[in-house]
Amino acid sequence: MAIIQATDTDFQDVLKNNERVVVKYFADWCGNCRLFSPKFKRMSGNEEFANVAFVDVNAETSPEARKLAGVTNLPFFAVFKNGELVEGAATSKEDFVTEMVRKLA
Repeated sequence: MAIIQATDTDFQDVLKNNERVVVKYFADWCGNCRLFSPKFKRMSGNEEFANVAFVDVNAETSPEARKLAGVTNLPFFAVFKNGELVEGAATSKEDFVTEMVRKLA
């Protein structure tokens, strides 16, 4: 599945239209965010997560979406179910993010 690029303008719609959502919050200057991008893309194509929407949000240009997840550091990952925040964490560990998504799937 393709990764959805979301902003403050359409973030609520993404949450409304998808039961299970995992969001990667990033910034253009964040090296660890860039390094995690191929891993996030690979996860989005994993059959196990076919029912999960993968979303990228630029934390610097989308302050409202950032507040919804309580972003503290980057990269930050948040999982939402039925529009509600389930869990969020600042991490660069693929295993940790995979487990967050597994709890949703």
